[in-house]
Amino acid sequence: MKLQLILTLVFLIVSASVAADYVRPLPRKALQFPWDPKSSQPQQVHISLAGDKHIRVTWITDDNSSPSIVEYGTLPGRYDNLAKGESTSYSYLFYSSGKIHHTVIGPLEDSTVYFYRCGGQGLEFQLKTPPAQLPITFAVAGDLGQTGWTKSTLDHIGQCNYDVHLLPGDLSYADYIQHRWDTFGKLVQPLASTRPWMVTQGNHEKENIPLLKDGFESYNARWKMPFEESGSNSNLYYSFEVAGVHIIMLGSYTDYDKYSEQYRWLKTDLSKVDRKKTPWLIVLFHVPWYNSNKAHQGEGDDMMAAMEPLLYAASVDLVLAGHVHAYERSKRVNNGRSDPCGAVHITIGDGGNREGLASKYINPQPEWSVFREASFGHGELKMVNSTHAFWSWHRNDDDEPVKSDDIWINSLVSSGCVDKKGHELSNLLMTP
Repeated sequence: MKLQLILTLVFLIVSASVAADYVRPLPRKALQFPWDPKSSQPQQVHISLAGDKHIRVTWITDDNSSPSIVEYGTLPGRYDNLAKGESTSYSYLFYSSGKIHHTVIGPLEDSTVYFYRCGGQGLEFQLKTPPAQLPITFAVAGDLGQTGWTKSTLDHIGQCNYDVHLLPGDLSYADYIQHRWDTFGKLVQPLASTRPWMVTQGNHEKENIPLLKDGFESYNARWKMPFEESGSNSNLYYSFEVAGVHIIMLGSYTDYDKYSEQYRWLKTDLSKVDRKKTPWLIVLFHVPWYNSNKAHQGEGDDMMAAMEPLLYAASVDLVLAGHVHAYERSKRVNNGRSDPCGAVHITIGDGGNREGLASKYINPQPEWSVFREASFGHGELKMVNSTHAFWSWHRNDDDEPVKSDDIWINSLVSSGCVDKKGHELSNLLMTP
């Protein structure tokens, strides 16, 4: 009873801290998961990119003696390769996690289906590696949670012929209740075990208890991203390249000012971007900088003030964010107004969370805001070639994936903005 009271109080405090001045409509009910007895079988399997031609396989076992090995090959039931990895675990108040395994496999062929097995036993899974060159398709959905809307979103993403899933924060909505991380892992396994899921943290991943627990312990243990491969010293920000696209995942909830480690890492990472090799440059983080919803107004202003000049000088094509439980797309914008050499900003925090939708907007609609709607859904981003990409947003309307917004996006490389701003970027990168 005391434990339940403590967790309830913590939950109420967190809920109050992330709530805003709007009344959300009633959400769908949280999904109910049957009680699962402890098992030695691998569970919560998901994959992520881990450097050139490599993939990290992550899974959890209740058996602490289970090895961190992955057997894999291009034929079902025939494993010609074996990779050994590492494992970790953590305790959180009265909760103890299972053994969390991380094993990197590769080098792998591009656009190839591999069959694999974790820990030397259990079910066979299969994955498909991304293409080496354009075109490539990304599925995008943030603020997922574990509700009936979440399931609808995941079902619709499963119908999309995508190569990589991008998630700009707020995964499980565990909010200190650790077994919800486990149920989330099981919920997304059918998709996350077949295509790489690349994620960054949101406010619901913080789970910080002053004097007892630092933030992000659960998130960092379970969702290891390629931060080391990209020269970062934190799992909260990193970058990766895939099929002509350089993608930077930033942390809205770690230091980002000009004297921070994240800012210095970002400058270093941008200095290495070769737009001839990766003509597209995309950035993800959780808290939107351009937001005309009444929810979470101004929360991204400090990060925007610090980092937008860098992203603008680097000619970032597209910025994807979550946090606000609605959808919004901007024109190309910089410094608060339309700019043909700025980035397109898209808020897509509408994956299906239990808090409901953010339905109140500021009127009149800002000049830079093109389309906005408070509905659950997901996005699809197809990078067709080095000059053109097609973005579409699909509303979960009466359980049908309705395409409600779409646009062709021209790359800033093709518009001449990259060449025009080269000197500006060089000056910023050289500034201490």
